Amino acid sequence: MMRSILYLSVNPVETRVAQREDGRLVAYRTERLRMSSVVGNLYKGRVTSVLPGMQAAFVDVGLNRDAFLYVREAGGILDEFSEIFSPPEGENDLLNLGSSTIDDLLQPGQEVLVQIVKDPLGSKGARLTTYISLPGRFLVYLPTTNQLGVSRRIADEEERERLREIIGTFDQPGGWIVRTAGENQKAEDLKADGRALPALWRRVQNTAEKIPAPGLIHQELSPILRTVRDMFARTIDECWIDDEEAFQEVLTFLERSDPVLIPKVKLFRHSRDLMIAHGIDRELEKALRPKVWLKSGGNLVVNQTEALVAIDVNTGKYVGSTDLEDTAFHINQEAVREIARQLRLRDLGGIIVIDFIDMEVQDHREALYSSLEEELRLDPARTQLVPMSELGLIQLTRKRTRPSLDRTLSRPCPHCHGTGRIKSLPTVCLEIRRQLLDLSQTNQLEQISLMVHPEVSHYLQGPFRDLLRELEEVHGLEVILRENPLFHQEQYEVD
Repeated sequence: MMRSILYLSVNPVETRVAQREDGRLVAYRTERLRMSSVVGNLYKGRVTSVLPGMQAAFVDVGLNRDAFLYVREAGGILDEFSEIFSPPEGENDLLNLGSSTIDDLLQPGQEVLVQIVKDPLGSKGARLTTYISLPGRFLVYLPTTNQLGVSRRIADEEERERLREIIGTFDQPGGWIVRTAGENQKAEDLKADGRALPALWRRVQNTAEKIPAPGLIHQELSPILRTVRDMFARTIDECWIDDEEAFQEVLTFLERSDPVLIPKVKLFRHSRDLMIAHGIDRELEKALRPKVWLKSGGNLVVNQTEALVAIDVNTGKYVGSTDLEDTAFHINQEAVREIARQLRLRDLGGIIVIDFIDMEVQDHREALYSSLEEELRLDPARTQLVPMSELGLIQLTRKRTRPSLDRTLSRPCPHCHGTGRIKSLPTVCLEIRRQLLDLSQTNQLEQISLMVHPEVSHYLQGPFRDLLRELEEVHGLEVILRENPLFHQEQYEVD
């Protein structure tokens, strides 16, 4: 049986969360003091502009940049839950949605109650919805709809029906979704959420009536308690915490919401850093590299761009059997499991394109698609999969609510500006030649001092030594070459 462990590391400037399954890192999140997530927060906002051409509006909620509200989320069903509800339950909302345009729903200056569903990213503001959802330990309360649903990760049909019957008895107005953590829970535990969440909604409404726009109405739980609520399921074997105050905070939270989990919570009493002591930081270094090695010797190459994420599957060092088709199928199947892990670990979202090794046998292609589909069922984030194309590509989308691991922990290289490449030595040398010739002819120079990186200097005096000779003998320009080891390879100065 798979062993799963949570690690929660807390200090004054950062909260870090990691999860291991069978000894392998599968999830990592960090929230820094000045970069805390605002997903889940409720605001009273004011519409600043309506864009009919984009069917969207900008809303001032009090953040640094105006947030963005699509027409689909200004009066209809939030994408996150659209596949949870069966057609009979959701069809009315979905039909009504298509009849309204953004300027039917919103006008500049209008005040609106909104919730953030995606953090600001780069130059983009936060993404909003008016379709409010209030998560509890076992349930999600949807006060603006009457729909009922059960998490798609709960597969047992009898259990799904039992849960649906329980939430169907709630007499409070609004809709409900049973979270994955609600599976096999007692009816009374579910009803406790059923009482607490509507009470929270009433407090939100009262606050919204009193405060001016823009303003924060309700703030999500702290990173630690949000992690416990959303990730600390009963399938977790241990939860290690390295801070006494956070440890007590978690115990108090679990006493109210899920006492059976309390024995699994452990305080890490050690002078060493929790993540370093358990090898998490070492695994994170690997997660920031584009290449991921498979046990067979094959590899994945993960490239993240502004438009999409491309994952390439390669045979690498794997020689396999004498049959090329079997070799491709074996590596592709192994890659599926690793790709599913990398999506979670790197927190990759948006459009993802996977280029598998070519396979001719249709049964192999179908089996590969089914394997990926099955692995993605375990992903907490919502995914949508498209069948394999004739070129062997599989496309999918994965819900993104925050920057990826790479975007969170790194920044674009100041030398290559994020391309991952720099100019080759011949390119730099030829560029220098053009610049020197232009300067000498424009300014009638006979001598120039050129300072370059040592590698460029060696190249100019080695493979490209004829370049300097040509400048002196043909163009009458003497070049005095100097080196500066602090220069970047592409950098040079002319005096």
